[in-house]
Amino acid sequence: MKKRVIAAAMVMMLGISSAFALTGCGGSDESGDAASAPENPNLRLATTTSTKDSGLLDAILPDFEEKTGYTVEVISVGSGEAMELGEQGEADVLLVHSPAAEKEFVDGGHADADGRLDVMYNDFVVVGPEADPAGIEENAKEDALKAFTTIEQEQQTFVSRADDSGTHKKELEIWEEAGIAPKGDWYVEAAAGMGDVITMTDEMKGYTLSDRATWLNVGGETELKIVSEKDPSGVLNNQYGVICVNPEKNENINADGAKAFQEWIVSDETQKLIGEYGQEEYGEALFIPNAK
Repeated sequence: MKKRVIAAAMVMMLGISSAFALTGCGGSDESGDAASAPENPNLRLATTTSTKDSGLLDAILPDFEEKTGYTVEVISVGSGEAMELGEQGEADVLLVHSPAAEKEFVDGGHADADGRLDVMYNDFVVVGPEADPAGIEENAKEDALKAFTTIEQEQQTFVSRADDSGTHKKELEIWEEAGIAPKGDWYVEAAAGMGDVITMTDEMKGYTLSDRATWLNVGGETELKIVSEKDPSGVLNNQYGVICVNPEKNENINADGAKAFQEWIVSDETQKLIGEYGQEEYGEALFIPNAK
């Protein structure tokens, strides 16, 4: 009798030990590894269309989702609209490229305590038809103000995103610096994303301003070319930042997920991924990582 009791006890102990080994060493039951899953796995990322149209997010987001367990809903809009969503508490984290507007967003109390962090940069380019009827490439290759001024003087078709995006804000900044208020039949307001605007510009044989990343990803499908770039004044610089939305906006803000995303995108590993994106296909990086 004693031997049967001892044997049963040993079986029970072995069973408990085995169960502990399965759960304590990274195992999971049929419902998955609940211990490592985020309490709220749904994360809303409001971001400029260029990060999507360039293919960058498709290339790097799977790494974030695999490492953290979050599922990212990408809301691809202009930077201005992305920040509006943040102000309304309808996004958890922002990845945008309109530094002046971003500063206003942070100063307005719409960000969390860490504010805005640099992520990466590239530049803008002026693109136009192969024939280049305004002669931009010959006369204003590295002078964005002269390029814009010439387009207006020659009344050549210019397609504006007109969507309050970072690219649209940059375009308006250049017109303002050139002392021009663009208007007339030659100035077409598309109210569309960068990829669509490039396609429209090609169809209209006009000119537009594009971020370099989207241009490299989409431009090869058109008959357009870069006619002005690398202005030494820095007017064509294009900096991106990441901002966690202030969790006090409403109870639906996923503050933990936003912080996980922010920490991930400025980490050394992700910065390396960003710097490698485009190298193989285009021979150059589409974005230059510069998180501090």
